[in-house]
Amino acid sequence: MALIHLLFFVARILRAVRIAARLEFRFSKDTARYVKNLSGSVSRLDKTRIMMEMNYMLAYGSAEASLRLLWKFGLLEILLPIQASYFVQNGFRRRDTRSNMLLSLFSRLDKLVAPDKPCHSSLWVGMLAFHKALSDNPRDPMVVATFCLAVHNGGDTSEAVKIAKRITKPHDKSYHELLEPQLLDSRALVNEVMNLSASVKQELSRMTDEYYVSKAMAKYPKAPYSDMVFIPLALYLRVRRIFECVGEGKERGFVAKQGRKINHELLSIGSLHEVRHTFARVVFDTVYPLNQKY
Repeated sequence: MALIHLLFFVARILRAVRIAARLEFRFSKDTARYVKNLSGSVSRLDKTRIMMEMNYMLAYGSAEASLRLLWKFGLLEILLPIQASYFVQNGFRRRDTRSNMLLSLFSRLDKLVAPDKPCHSSLWVGMLAFHKALSDNPRDPMVVATFCLAVHNGGDTSEAVKIAKRITKPHDKSYHELLEPQLLDSRALVNEVMNLSASVKQELSRMTDEYYVSKAMAKYPKAPYSDMVFIPLALYLRVRRIFECVGEGKERGFVAKQGRKINHELLSIGSLHEVRHTFARVVFDTVYPLNQKY
């Protein structure tokens, strides 16, 4: 009975974080202390419930705020230890008001979705895998742009290279994940894109590997132990499909979506075309923001 009561209150913690992020509420000191004290118990929740709560946080327009709150209250290292290690490595404090590329990606996503227009969970899981690959091995912004375009157009890397080489706007230089641009020829650019694609798929696999996840915070003795993997196999396979086209040639019969408009109904049910389109838009607009100045 005591365990049931504990799990009930722990579930309410995740719900409270989700609501606070969405409505921009602030916890009282007593509530904040309560959340921190019970943060370690989150791992005892059913994984299906955790997946549901994480999807509510990251797919409905308040992802950036949710990630900040999860980090602030010591929940991120339990739920997403791989992403928590990124925060630690970059000196991101619990109450930090600065941003980073991970938060910027989800901030861009937040601008495209809403409580009544959510995205499918495959999109935010794919974004986490993509960012981890880029964080571990920074890339030329042109490589990132070409990769996004190839994802968007169903794997047509030749067309992606042609479009990417016409980009003249500057990239956001504040992200350590992006190298200074190099003069890559088409062959070298394609090779780099293939390498990035393989890295993204590798990171996705690692996100579902309990042993790998458990080592994410191993360098930090004070961090709680967590081997939390809540991504079900069906979702993992669905996310892989987003990126499998890169490296396998253009998918037969694939017609790339035109324009920037998002079909939110299709995005919410996980339409592969719509998820790829939105992924490419989020990443491209993060790397090459519209308001970036020379």
